[in-house]
Amino acid sequence: MSVRILFIGEIVGKSGVFCVKNLLKSLKEEKMIDFVIANGEGATGGFGLGKNHSVYLHKLGIDVITLGEKGYFKVDMVPHLAKCPYILRPANYPSGNPGRGYKVYTKGEKKIGVINLLGQSGFTRVHLSNPFSYLPEIASRLKQETQVIIMEFHATTTAEKYTMFYYANGKVSAVIGSHNKVLTADEQVLSGGTAVICDAGRTGSIDSIGGLDIAIETQKMLTQIPERSKDAWDKLELQGVIVEVEEETGKATSIERLRIPCKEAPENERNS
Repeated sequence: MSVRILFIGEIVGKSGVFCVKNLLKSLKEEKMIDFVIANGEGATGGFGLGKNHSVYLHKLGIDVITLGEKGYFKVDMVPHLAKCPYILRPANYPSGNPGRGYKVYTKGEKKIGVINLLGQSGFTRVHLSNPFSYLPEIASRLKQETQVIIMEFHATTTAEKYTMFYYANGKVSAVIGSHNKVLTADEQVLSGGTAVICDAGRTGSIDSIGGLDIAIETQKMLTQIPERSKDAWDKLELQGVIVEVEEETGKATSIERLRIPCKEAPENERNS
């Protein structure tokens, strides 16, 4: 028996949420998906995840929502994380922080372990513990309940991601890279049965800068003056990957990239 897991690339803004609303149900049916994980790091205005968006995305059919360096950006998420099992923040945040960084989830008769870890390179506002030292112990704990373990590695550099890929090879079923919001074409299954990809992309506007309005983001680069970012709505897509894993061994048998176009949102969604 195998498990088919959909990982949705970072959801950015209301346009990203709109893509999930309009595409996820049919995609799960068409691709026979058993379990859905999505990075929600940018779902609320491109910077962090708010409580209301987290609840809504879960109702739309996302089983687990992962975060990154902006996990605590929205004030209402701090108490929410403490009591919300379907949201994972990076496990290498300080011990005692609200929330959890890994968990085994049950879906029907299947059990899937999920780990969320944050890299160390390139993050200026958050400096967490070494993610490499966390992985073996966490993977060992999860394997007491299931062999199917999906890890998201939210990191900036390809060097750190590839180091993690080979370090994790054979320890987990898949390592999915995130943070850069650009779907890469390097998906593969390593020798130890671990599926990897450098970045699962983003869900929302592709004709944009990281899912945000081009003019505003460009102006900020030119002037270095802070300005509120704005959602972009042109050329909407749901991006991500599907990983198929053998239940008994926990080894991945395939990884497939996804780019699913979404029709343009109506004006009431765009302006809400």
